[in-house]
Amino acid sequence: MAIVTRIRREVLTLPAAELGPDNPLPPLRPLDEVHRVHERDRDGLPADMARQLGYEPLRSLLPVRIRDGYGRTRHPRTLDALVIENDRLRATVLPGLGGRIASLVRLPAGPELLYRNPVFQPANFALNGAWYAGGIEWNIGATGHTTLSCAPLHAAQVPAPDGGEMLRLWEWERLRDLPFQVDLWLPDGSDFLYVGVRVRNPHERPAPLYWWSNTAVPEDRRIVVPATRAWEFGPERRLRPVPVPPHGTRHPYATDYFYDLPEGRRRWIAALDPAGHGLVQTSTDVLRGRKLFVWGSGPGGRRWQEWLGEPGTGGYLEIQAGPARTQLEHVRLEARSEVCWLEAYGPLSVEPGTATGTAEETLVAAVEDRLADALPRAALDSAHEAWRPYADSPPGELLATGSGWGALEVLRTDLKLPGTPFPESTLGAEQAPWRELLRTGTLPEPRRVRPPGPTLVAPHWRDMLETAPATPHTEYHLGVAQWHAGDRAQAVRSWERALHLAPSLWPLLRCLAVADQEYGHHERAAERYADAFDDLSRERRDDGEVWTAAAAALGREALEALLRAGRAADARAVWEALPRAARERGRFRLLEAELLLAEGRRAAARAVFEAGFEVADLREGDDAVDRLWARLTDDPLPGRYDFRMRPRQP
Repeated sequence: MAIVTRIRREVLTLPAAELGPDNPLPPLRPLDEVHRVHERDRDGLPADMARQLGYEPLRSLLPVRIRDGYGRTRHPRTLDALVIENDRLRATVLPGLGGRIASLVRLPAGPELLYRNPVFQPANFALNGAWYAGGIEWNIGATGHTTLSCAPLHAAQVPAPDGGEMLRLWEWERLRDLPFQVDLWLPDGSDFLYVGVRVRNPHERPAPLYWWSNTAVPEDRRIVVPATRAWEFGPERRLRPVPVPPHGTRHPYATDYFYDLPEGRRRWIAALDPAGHGLVQTSTDVLRGRKLFVWGSGPGGRRWQEWLGEPGTGGYLEIQAGPARTQLEHVRLEARSEVCWLEAYGPLSVEPGTATGTAEETLVAAVEDRLADALPRAALDSAHEAWRPYADSPPGELLATGSGWGALEVLRTDLKLPGTPFPESTLGAEQAPWRELLRTGTLPEPRRVRPPGPTLVAPHWRDMLETAPATPHTEYHLGVAQWHAGDRAQAVRSWERALHLAPSLWPLLRCLAVADQEYGHHERAAERYADAFDDLSRERRDDGEVWTAAAAALGREALEALLRAGRAADARAVWEALPRAARERGRFRLLEAELLLAEGRRAAARAVFEAGFEVADLREGDDAVDRLWARLTDDPLPGRYDFRMRPRQP
């Protein structure tokens, strides 16, 4: 049999914003999670759902860093891509940006089956910040978009079950310390892209599992799914059972619908255009849940879609699939175990007119019949079983390289992970001090003055820090690990001990300021922030990327703390000392308006809005712009600043 599947490299060129540097300050504050269900709202939910809603929700982003260094200026930029295709389909994958499938095209001449974003524009939607819209993304870690949204994955060619080639993507997910892989292949002559997913828990303790495969499709699609009920999670942030909304229902605000697929029913979801053509996604039964996300018809939802893409190119919906009924749950993955499943993505068509004027149950039956003809359920189950032995196949030609964090964990534990190697050759500068701690029991002091590197916080690393020589650098990292573990009093003691001997004070003062804020000591926090920023300004060596990122990150926190404490004069001093590049960013233009208002210069603050700014890292649900505008005037909020995702609270 002639195998025609091909895997090749390609370069995409499109208008793109630079990602910029990561935020060097450890994320010590509790996660601002907008998708959490309150305890009082869990009564009456199914027992397994209520249990999984409360199972180890993510409380911290550590050890991951926040990615907020991007802007809104886009220039033509090349992105490395990997293409897998046969004579029926072509999938374009971005290994350097989370392994996203940016495009899935039916051959020979189209159509595009996904919402393909014409630009690359990061926005603050991932758990740790930078995320971009479009395509098919692989979300692992905790409720929300993965911290790997804009991070590189390892990629390689691997033998496929049919004798051809697969494209394997893999990484070590650091929030939960779980290695995972995604295998993509196109069986010869297939109309479907197969996606084999495996998540492993190599540890001696259970771990919370979160996974949702998220597909963006054009907003004119009719969503078809074999369910009559759904769990709605809307702007009120309450989870409630509802009938599946009829096609054409308009939602004023962003809303999630988690479809309640009946037990024993085949798992699938389809998105069809008015002519009856579109995409279907199906899977083996482990991937239990299906979801629809809509931005809503209100001005905030429209503004967000323009913000994430290119105005005038149309909006999108998201259809998703995961192992739980809702995206708000985490599933228990037992110690020394793994979970795997097979997904399939491909074109599907129904009779002309069926997708627009047909009753829901009739359209569901039509899609199910077409899917059964194109890819029988038994054939998908058989393909899954055929793939499982190949999941352990060693990678062949390496096509992309991810991070070195998996290699560090393999070095620490001597784990054997067939199919997903994490070789020592991938260890880099960020892993170097931790490798030295592992080898010698001592965390080396930095060789030159610069912002501290990332901290590892898992229990085994915290134990090593506790037994290492108590240098100021070690005490700083130990305090961060203790804070993450919930031992806040001990973390404060570690940071205070380090202050007496540390050559660099500002990282410690900043940590202590955060602790003060968490304990409600806002005046002392403001004082420490002012001292920390002064110390950084004296220590700063140059205008390079690392120091500028540190000054901007600390300056922003200091400004916010000083304004909260009513210390406008000190806030003005911080503002004047900020790098010019930072002051020109939209986030700081917003802070400037707040500072001007605190100084009593209302007209000048209003002028900042009239001149225009864009807060590149505005968070979903963040109403800071709206609130400040309301303090300035009773005029309606200008459309360019309207990102409201829910009704104004009284």
